[in-house]
Amino acid sequence: MPAVKYQKGEKVMGRWPGSNLYYEVKVLSFDSMSQLYTVIYKDGTELELKEQDIKSAAGFQARSRSRSRSRSPGRRRSRSRSPARTTRRSSSRTAAAVAAAAITDSVPSSRRETRLKDTLEVRPSPLVISTSHSYLHLYWSHNIDVKFTPTRLQNPFNAVLVFDLSHPSVLYVLTGFFAIVVSAVVVAVALHQGLDLTYIHSHFLQLAVATFLIATLLSVYLYVRSRYAPQEQLALGGNSGNVVYDFFKGHELNPRIKDFDLKFFCEMRPGLIGWCLINFAMALAEMKQQNLEAPSNSMILVNLFQLLYVVDGLWNEEAILTTMDLMHDGFGFMLAFGDLVWVPFTYTMQAYYLVRHPNPLSFPALTAIVILKLVGFYIFRKSNSEKNAFRRNPSDPKLSYLKTIPTATGKSLLVSGWWGVIRHPNYLGDLLMALAWSLPCGFSHLLPWYYMIYFIILLVHRDSRDMSECRRKYGSAWDEYCRTVRYRIIPCVY
Repeated sequence: MPAVKYQKGEKVMGRWPGSNLYYEVKVLSFDSMSQLYTVIYKDGTELELKEQDIKSAAGFQARSRSRSRSRSPGRRRSRSRSPARTTRRSSSRTAAAVAAAAITDSVPSSRRETRLKDTLEVRPSPLVISTSHSYLHLYWSHNIDVKFTPTRLQNPFNAVLVFDLSHPSVLYVLTGFFAIVVSAVVVAVALHQGLDLTYIHSHFLQLAVATFLIATLLSVYLYVRSRYAPQEQLALGGNSGNVVYDFFKGHELNPRIKDFDLKFFCEMRPGLIGWCLINFAMALAEMKQQNLEAPSNSMILVNLFQLLYVVDGLWNEEAILTTMDLMHDGFGFMLAFGDLVWVPFTYTMQAYYLVRHPNPLSFPALTAIVILKLVGFYIFRKSNSEKNAFRRNPSDPKLSYLKTIPTATGKSLLVSGWWGVIRHPNYLGDLLMALAWSLPCGFSHLLPWYYMIYFIILLVHRDSRDMSECRRKYGSAWDEYCRTVRYRIIPCVY
């Protein structure tokens, strides 16, 4: 058995997962099975790290000193303003200057100096630049460690380029809203040409099985190619050495074919747009089977409610860049099945049920359901907007009213706005919307309530998992957060 490189009690520098930031930690133990070190931060936060994410304190300091003496224009180190945040500067011809020049090209000269200063703020967040710029040449090398405050300049089709400079190979083109608009136009043309979309309802099971086979084949391809991927491109969670587990969880973090990111595409395109297409097909099938000139009120509500949910997700799709799926989970069978099969063929159960079981709604009932949906959507969108804005730029003056609890890792826990009422206000909004999706179907069958039941179990389990993970990650700061925000999902209840 090879000797353990770092011993129990040794103080080392550990890389924070998902970033290039290193903090001083103490080694607690080493698991020979998982090949992971358990380390602890000064405030009691514990994490499990790979050996390649740990550096000896002496070697790390020596390397830092040699870099500070270097006269190379590629990288110079300035003083750290806090243990959790460092500022990097480079010469006028480094990536920082090039990117800043692209961003400030149309800014008056009197404001450029201020804008450039703001742009050079260090933040472990992606830089977002509109595709309305005709060209952007952004150069970097592994010797340049710069982060930018995110800038988002949308064009009419919500198409933006995202450069994540903490992972220089990551480039996304976000055009979700444009994709669903194009899909709608294609469907309209197909219907005009005589395509019968009710085929989706009559062959629903066959289509689901075929899609399951496609997801399985995709997963096999992803696992095989991941065996040849460099170590730094592998996912932390799907790198256990167990073939079955890694196949399910995903071995490679962001598999790409040239510049085409397979995981990002599947997360935000076929499943969500397919969900809307199947719902629309169910509305046509209801009209055909029930001899209706228009879909029932219940079917219209289900279609509109879920269409709003999908369009909102695609319009704000850059928020997915900070989710667990994209940042940490590998792309394997779990996500492939979820994206291609689970979402489009199980989230459409309400519409599928209404085809053969139309449920008339009185005006008061219809009004109450619409109000419930709007309240849920408002809580969901408002809380997510607060969270995403804070993640993109915590120092934004517009967010100065937000209260936070600092942690030893340099991150802050949001404890105001909706996040000061409950710990997961976005979950509450999601649950209210899920209830509004099921109510139009009535209470005579369990099938349309499947999503609501599944979602409650999912969110409660996710909350429990998040609690244990955050307590381990943030230590005493998390205990203070729990005392400040008492309720998890439902105010005064849970």
